[in-house]
Amino acid sequence: MTSDRLFVYGTLMRGFDHPMARLLAGHADFLGEATCRGSLVLVKHYPGLLLSEAASDIVHGELFRMRVPDELLGELDMYEACGEGFPEPTEYLRRLIDVTLADGATEKAWTYVYNWPVTGLPRIESGRFLEH
Repeated sequence: MTSDRLFVYGTLMRGFDHPMARLLAGHADFLGEATCRGSLVLVKHYPGLLLSEAASDIVHGELFRMRVPDELLGELDMYEACGEGFPEPTEYLRRLIDVTLADGATEKAWTYVYNWPVTGLPRIESGRFLEH
């Protein structure tokens, strides 16, 4: 299964003055705010998503519809250093997850999940990177 949806929760969100955020904004349509089950840790100046099954663990982000998913995901995989050719284990893994929109609808969307040890990394308790 695949999807043309992308869930972002950190530096790819709208409003970030970052080349990859601008690339996403130029090649995808913003569908709205969304959430997924998980928690955020502050890695450096950027967050890492840890997936969770707990209903109380909520990460807030944004959902986009990619116009040319394969090309855009290829660029984003390079940015997240998880594409082909990067040494294992990569810092992030691209995964298809369930996200919930503001109206309660759920969709499958790609996102980047943090894949390195989190010992000593501070948790972003609100689940909102912009509030850390």
